[in-house]
Amino acid sequence: TRGHSTTDLHPSPVFIFHFETGSQSPCTLLELAGRSLLMDRQRATLALQDLPIELFPPLFMEAFSGGCSEVLKEMVQAWPFTCLPLGALMKKPDLEMLQVTLQGLNMLLAQRDRPRLQVLDLRRVHHNFWRMWTGEVADACSPEAMPRKQTLAAPPGTGPSLPLKVLTDLCLPHKPPYAPMAFVFQWMDGKPGVVQLCCKKLQISTLSLQSMERILEELDLDYIQQVEMHCSWSLSTLASFATYLGQMRNLRKLLFSHVCVSADVSQEEKDWLMGHVTSQFAKMDGLRRVYLDGAFFLDELTAWSLLRHLKNPLETLSITNCQPSDLDWNHLSGSPNLTQLLHLNLCGIKQTNLSPEPLRILLENAAATLRTLNLQDCEITDSQLHALLPALSGCSQLRTFSFHGNDISLPVMRDLLRHTARLRQLSLEMYPAPLESYDAQGAIHRERFFQHCAELTDILRAVREPRGVLFHTKPCHICGHRFVYNLPSSLCRCLMPA
Repeated sequence: TRGHSTTDLHPSPVFIFHFETGSQSPCTLLELAGRSLLMDRQRATLALQDLPIELFPPLFMEAFSGGCSEVLKEMVQAWPFTCLPLGALMKKPDLEMLQVTLQGLNMLLAQRDRPRLQVLDLRRVHHNFWRMWTGEVADACSPEAMPRKQTLAAPPGTGPSLPLKVLTDLCLPHKPPYAPMAFVFQWMDGKPGVVQLCCKKLQISTLSLQSMERILEELDLDYIQQVEMHCSWSLSTLASFATYLGQMRNLRKLLFSHVCVSADVSQEEKDWLMGHVTSQFAKMDGLRRVYLDGAFFLDELTAWSLLRHLKNPLETLSITNCQPSDLDWNHLSGSPNLTQLLHLNLCGIKQTNLSPEPLRILLENAAATLRTLNLQDCEITDSQLHALLPALSGCSQLRTFSFHGNDISLPVMRDLLRHTARLRQLSLEMYPAPLESYDAQGAIHRERFFQHCAELTDILRAVREPRGVLFHTKPCHICGHRFVYNLPSSLCRCLMPA
């Protein structure tokens, strides 16, 4: 250090000492110092007053994993960052240490001038925070504008005035909630205005709205960005929950999966309830992604009646494993909210008895932005595909195109490949084996299948070099799996040479 100030040196260098520890990694000097400090509670508590900020996270991890309860309480009260990402340390639920942490938070919340802690993050994220404690910490946990060697003392009156936010991802199933969360809910009782429960992702799979209304009332609804519903409700229950949906101003993703709404009310009440449900969609200014998977609503409560109330264009629309009516299909294609789609998924929507015109209009309207198109297992016929080809060839930004599971003849497959050959952004293309690849009994004919796939691939190569082209057979009549040309690891091995 001769000729240099000690302040010019990189703070807290880490030295590695090698010990005979079998298969375990060698301990760092910092880890050894932390373990030594934690053996003496009184010395550890006094050391917190002068502990450099970059030493706090590794010492906290040692205290948490080592069960040092009293020291952990003190560390929670003196935590120098705006966020405590506790969930990342709880790979296995540790209710005892969670209880200790919450006790430390009780002492912290009782202080008149609270330190800078603003967020308790119980999600299993922020792993980088604990790994990068020797460098700059990003996001909400960043000690920005804080000197590297600043101690833990905070001047009076600098504490946050807002409630302590508790971040978590919630799943509300039939059974009692995840044990640590039940513990947290109990701890939050009696702390209105002091602690605020926040979640970005809310999953619902319970039949009873009453069983989760208490939690919904405690949630900061403005904070929710994703809602996933997997349940069968009466229309009145859906209408009651829609009231909460309408208050989620920042909701970006909404998923209905196998939601069946039963009607058990008079026609007059049914009309009022459906009007209430659809009107809530007009309040979702931030909604950009809508997924309807196997969602069977009342005939009057269709995807169109929900989507037409949206004020802003969608980025993603996924309607899968359900069958729209002709009227619903016609209305959906002309929706002004679908002109800037990035992702369109219609997997399993049977087109056999539907006009191709609405889908053609939908593709034309979104041609300038569409990146992902999934028309798998839609039972599209040759004539329907011919009607779609001009619109499909105009989707110049398309990256992924999934079309397997449709019955298309070889001549029409050639036309399809000539059109998609113009789409130079495509990186993944999935097509069906031509009908001529099967014998009279419906079994795949190996030689013809390989011959046709090679010919079709050459059509693409004549215009551009394809990056990922796959041809899928129908499920094998022997093993039930599909064989995929250009994918040696595909499930069906019945066609492979012995």
